[in-house]
Amino acid sequence: MRRFHIAIHLLVFIMISVFAAQTAHAQAYPNRPIQLIIAIPAGGGGDVNARLIIDEIAKNVGTQVIPTNKPGASDTVGTDALAKSKNDGYTIGYTSGAAMVYFRLTNPDAVHYDPIKDFDPLGLHTFFPLSVAVQADSPWKTFKEFVEYAKQNPGKLRVSTAGVGSAANFNVQITQSLTGAQFTHVPFKGGEAVVTALLGGHVEVSFDIVGKFLPHVEAGKLRILLASTKTPVLKDVPTLKELGYPRDLLSGWHGLFAPAGISAEAKKVLLPAVEKAIKSPDAKAKIEKIGYVVNYKDPEDFKKLINDDFATAKEIAAKLNLGK
Repeated sequence: MRRFHIAIHLLVFIMISVFAAQTAHAQAYPNRPIQLIIAIPAGGGGDVNARLIIDEIAKNVGTQVIPTNKPGASDTVGTDALAKSKNDGYTIGYTSGAAMVYFRLTNPDAVHYDPIKDFDPLGLHTFFPLSVAVQADSPWKTFKEFVEYAKQNPGKLRVSTAGVGSAANFNVQITQSLTGAQFTHVPFKGGEAVVTALLGGHVEVSFDIVGKFLPHVEAGKLRILLASTKTPVLKDVPTLKELGYPRDLLSGWHGLFAPAGISAEAKKVLLPAVEKAIKSPDAKAKIEKIGYVVNYKDPEDFKKLINDDFATAKEIAAKLNLGK
């Protein structure tokens, strides 16, 4: 009988221990650092923006957030790595419209993930206007002068972008289609290389994010001829529509994602943490000062944005015969 009681007590103890461990585990997220895959090259505008909210996210979730840059192929390398990561909530990612929308249209065979099915959106972070820039001492003072020269000298002007399939690459194609100008495209892997090529005279023109050009415009080294949308930091720079063309250039965006299927417990922590981080007044002020627009969208609105952008880009790609 005594042995029986001991066995019963032992069984009860084991059951209580297992239940307690399971309960503790269910309530523990996060109980270790979270990795943030940044699909943008170190030093690039998106990388800077991601790092400006990392401390905010870490503070909100109660654990360390460790950034890891995995750039390449218009941000698709890091995005693909995120899609293949374990969906336990300990790996999240920061990527762009280039990886989620444009590259899969121009290079469909190189994209091995589905932007809707393979990810859980955590929140849109920023929109960023794209622009056309030249060196300050270039002969082109206006976009019209620039286009006229390009039309008279097809292929002579070298244009740097953040890569084939990037929003800037689409803007080059849109510009050529609308104006009749022809450029020689020089794609980079993103980051500051696009602007460095222009500053060094390796290309004559760059299509890239306004924020990358601003410091060099203020230093008197570059001139911005055109923007994809009006922005307070470029009040006097026109858009295509303002110049009489039927459409404007595309703008870009950055946002946060997790691999599809993360648990409800992880979402319960991550979603409000990301929203609060994005809306942080201090981080917002720093980001908008360098030419971006902080515009939080929740997962459902973010998903709609991706679908809408893809529909628009697909129409443009068909007209421009891209991705064939």
